[in-house]
Amino acid sequence: MIKPMSYKNSISIFSIWLVTISGIIGIYLGHMDWFISKTPTNLILGLVLLYWNFPPKNGQRSWVTWLIVYLIGMAVELIGVNTGLLFGSYHYGENLGIKVYGVPFLIGINWVVLTFLTAHLSKRFIQNKWLSILFGSFLMVSLDFFIEPTAPIFDFWHWDSGYAPFRNFVDWFVASFILQIIVKNDLPEESNSFPIHHLASQFVFFGFFYVYFKF
Repeated sequence: MIKPMSYKNSISIFSIWLVTISGIIGIYLGHMDWFISKTPTNLILGLVLLYWNFPPKNGQRSWVTWLIVYLIGMAVELIGVNTGLLFGSYHYGENLGIKVYGVPFLIGINWVVLTFLTAHLSKRFIQNKWLSILFGSFLMVSLDFFIEPTAPIFDFWHWDSGYAPFRNFVDWFVASFILQIIVKNDLPEESNSFPIHHLASQFVFFGFFYVYFKF
């Protein structure tokens, strides 16, 4: 049985699509610098809306779990940027905010949000635990496939080779798989539709510009 949307759900879905569609139209009309410079604000908005709809399931333990996800996300990026041992040789641009050792603080938030969205959706639609974890990891890599060609254009990050190497997607999958395992017991049970819209909005945004810039 599908529950009617709550006011929080409705406001959150409206807000995330408003930001997404406004960004697509604004960038398409030639205002890329202004819209892309607001990316840190959009990342924080997504996180706030997520936890407004889904307060931590297990209280303090859940907060610790998501802090671990943030720290792991930051750690793999720090290793990647500073050693090239993960993902490949790349560096971050200026549109993701303040950095520590070359890595934006907000990139850890992006790992948290994407892990939550994909893990929640996978758990909702796939009952088998390991298949759910695999599918969640696949969703994360699928989104990255569309992000990578647009990231340098938006000055998010840049590959020394000029393109994302295959090992980037392999390492993304491995990192995503580990994070999906970590969060599997701290996911909410309710079938709030906000995660579907939030993840779909990212596929729409990056998918649109993947096609736009490629063709």
